[in-house]
Amino acid sequence: MPFRIGPWEIALILVIILIVFGVGKLPQVGGAIGKGIRSFQKGRRGEELEEGEEEDEEKPKKSARKKSTKS
Repeated sequence: MPFRIGPWEIALILVIILIVFGVGKLPQVGGAIGKGIRSFQKGRRGEELEEGEEEDEEKPKKSARKKSTKS
């Protein structure tokens, strides 16, 4: 049985959050949540970059050599 959240459930959740945190704390809570999400995304991107670097290290790199022309 799928769990679906309708508009009334979302409104109820928002009212409960408003009661628990109050109007003054909502901007601080929203900012903290946003910072947490950004930090998580940066960490995830960092892991992806590290995995990409490891794959690059495993492949032998071809060095570009310039051919010298003798006259």
